[in-house]
Amino acid sequence: MKASDLFIKALENEGVEYIFGVPGEENLDFLESLKDSSIKLIITRHEQGAGFMAATYGRLTGNPGVCLSTLGPGATNLVTPAAYAQLGAMPMLMITGQKPIKKSKQARFQIIDTVDMMRPITKYTKQIVNSNNIASQVREAFRLAIEERPGAVHLELPEDIAQEDCDPDVFEVVGHIVPKPDDTAIDKAVEMIHQAKMPLILIGAGANRKVICDALKELVNQTGIYFFTTQMGKGVIDERHAKYLGTAALSSNDFLHAAIDESDLIINVGHDVIEKPPFFMKKGGKKVIHVNFSPAEVDPVYFPQLNVVGDITHSILKLTRKIKPQSDWNFDFFEKVKQEVAGHLRKYFEDTRFPMLPQRVVHLLRKNLGDKDVITLDNGIYKIWFARNYTCYQPKTLLLDNALASMGAGLPSAMAVNLLYPDRKVVAVVGDGGFMMNSQELETAVRLKMNLTVIILNDNAYGMIKWKQEDMGFADFGLDYSNPDFVMYAQSYGAQGHRPENDADFQKILGHCLETSGVHVIDLPVDYSLNHPILNVMLKEKSKKL
Repeated sequence: MKASDLFIKALENEGVEYIFGVPGEENLDFLESLKDSSIKLIITRHEQGAGFMAATYGRLTGNPGVCLSTLGPGATNLVTPAAYAQLGAMPMLMITGQKPIKKSKQARFQIIDTVDMMRPITKYTKQIVNSNNIASQVREAFRLAIEERPGAVHLELPEDIAQEDCDPDVFEVVGHIVPKPDDTAIDKAVEMIHQAKMPLILIGAGANRKVICDALKELVNQTGIYFFTTQMGKGVIDERHAKYLGTAALSSNDFLHAAIDESDLIINVGHDVIEKPPFFMKKGGKKVIHVNFSPAEVDPVYFPQLNVVGDITHSILKLTRKIKPQSDWNFDFFEKVKQEVAGHLRKYFEDTRFPMLPQRVVHLLRKNLGDKDVITLDNGIYKIWFARNYTCYQPKTLLLDNALASMGAGLPSAMAVNLLYPDRKVVAVVGDGGFMMNSQELETAVRLKMNLTVIILNDNAYGMIKWKQEDMGFADFGLDYSNPDFVMYAQSYGAQGHRPENDADFQKILGHCLETSGVHVIDLPVDYSLNHPILNVMLKEKSKKL
C-alpha cells in the first residue's frame, strides 16, 4: 500500500471524522489519498483557525481533533493552537508536511525543525522516517493524545516517505482503564472531610466529563456540601442547583472568595495549576484535598495536603458512599454569600443603557438560549463577566479558555460546535480585537453553510489590557484602534451583518439571528465603564464586609 494511503487508513481506524487545515505541496500525496476517504476535509483560511477547530472538536468529543498544514510557515501557524490544546487538555493531532528527507529538493528553503519546535508544547512529536512505522506512530499519537491528561500530539510526514510502498496493516485500537483510587487515600479524605467544619467542593476542568458530572451531583445531593467552579469547570453540575455558590472568575476579592476564605477544607476535583488560580493557598491556612487523575503539581499557590489519585468518577463514588453529613457542619455563611452573589450579579441585568453593558449581554443571551445551546468565547474582559454572570445548565455549554487564554479562538470554536451539534444554537461572543485575528474564517463558515451567530463586542480597543492599565494606575495609552465596518465586512463574505441602535433593537436582532439559518454577525457597541469600579474597586471593599 502507498504510505499516504496507509496514513489515511490509520486515521479512519481511529474513527476520525474531519481533518481541518490548509494543505501545501508537501501534503499532495496525503490529499490524494484523502480524496476517496470517509473523512471530511475542511479547508480553512488560516492554519490557526484549523487548529482551534480541531482542539475544540477534541474538547467536546474526547477524541483527538485532527488538523493539517504544510511545512515551514504552515507549521509555525499551528504553534498557538498546539499550546491552546496542550494547556487546555484538549486531545488534538497535528499533521505537518516536510520536504524529502532522503535527498535535497530545494536546499533548506522553508525548512525548520518542526519536531523540535513542537516538543515543548505537545505530549508527543515525531518525524516519520520509515513508512512501515506509520501505523504504529499514528496509534501511539492517538493513545497519548487521549490519555489523561489529554493534549496535543504531532506527526511530520515528509514528501518522499508519503510516496513509499509499505505494509498495509493498521493496529487495533485498544483502550485502557484508569486505575481506581487507593482506599487508604479515600479513607484519609473522608476523615479530613468529617473533621472539617465548613468543607467546600471546587470543580475544575478535569471534571468536565459526563460520568463525572453525574457522580458529583450525587455527592452534593447526598452530603449537602456547597460547591463552586473554576472558569473551565462551569456547567459540570447545573448551576441552578441550591448548593452552587458561583464561579471563581477572579483569583481573589470577589464575593465568592469570602466563602472560600471562611472554608477550612476544599475538596478540589479536577483542577490543575495550568488554569488561572481560583484561590490562593497560604501556609498554615485551609487544607485542600486534590482529587484528580494524577497528583497535584506543587506550586507556590497550590500545595494540597492530600492527593486522591485515580479515575475521578470512582473517587467521587467512593467518597459519596463513605461521607456522612456531620452535625457540626455549618453552612449558614455560605448561604449568605450565595444570596449576596446572586443579588449582585443580577444588578445590571435590566440596565438598558446603550452602548450595552456586558452584564446585560450575558442576561439576554441566557434568556434566549436553551439548556443545550452553546456560547463560545474569545479572550477579553467580557470573559470574566460571562464566567461570573452566565448560568450554565449543562456541561460544555460555555466554552472559554482559562489556560492559554488565547485571542482568536472564539469564532473557530463556534464553527466546530456547529459541525458537531447542528441542532443547537451556537453563539460566538468575541471582542473586536480577538475577532479580527481569525475573522477570515467567516468565509469557511459561509462556505460550509453553517448556522451560527457572532456577537462582536466593539469598543475599538484592547479592553482587557485597558482594564489592567487602569487598575495599575497608569494613563490610558497605546491600546486604541479603529475597526472596519463590520456589517459590510460580514456581507462581503456572504454572511448577514447587523448593527443595533439600542437595547430593544439588539433584542429584536438577536431573536432574528437565533431563529434564522446562516451566519450572522452583530456589531454591538459595548460599555466597559464599570469594569474598573466593580472588578477592581467595589469587590475588594464589599467582599471584606461579608
